[in-house]
Amino acid sequence: MNIGQAAQATGISAKMIRYYESIDLIAPSQRSAAGYRSYTGNDLHALHFIRRGRKLGFSLGQLRELMSLWRDAGRASADVKQIALRHVAELERRIAELTTMRDSLSHLAQACHGDHKPDCPILQELAMPLGEGCCADDS
Repeated sequence: MNIGQAAQATGISAKMIRYYESIDLIAPSQRSAAGYRSYTGNDLHALHFIRRGRKLGFSLGQLRELMSLWRDAGRASADVKQIALRHVAELERRIAELTTMRDSLSHLAQACHGDHKPDCPILQELAMPLGEGCCADDS
C-alpha cells in the first residue's frame, strides 16, 4: 500500500507519516522499484498504535518508550503502567491549570458589562504586569 493509502487507512496524514519515519518513531518504509514508499500490515498496525497514543495525549517521547515496550515480548507490564501513570499525573496537572484559567476568565467576563462603554475588566487584567491580578501566580 502506498503512503496515500496508508494515510487514509490510519487517519494520519502522509506528511506526519514521513515525519514519524524521519524521527525513527516508525521504521523506514520499504520502497518500490520506482522509489515509492510501500507499507505493510505491520506498518499500519504501528501507525494505528501511534494515532491512538496521540489521541490519549502521549508525547512522541512517551510513544517511543511505549512502542519499544510493545515490541518487546519480555517486557514487564509495570514499565508500561509507570509511563501511563506519569502521563495521568501530567494530565491532572494540566486539567488543574485549565480549570484555574477558565475560572479566572469566567470571573472577568462576568465583571465586564459588555456595553458600549470602553471600560473592560478583561483588558485591564491583561494589561497588568505579571505577578498582579488574577494571574498573579503566573511565571
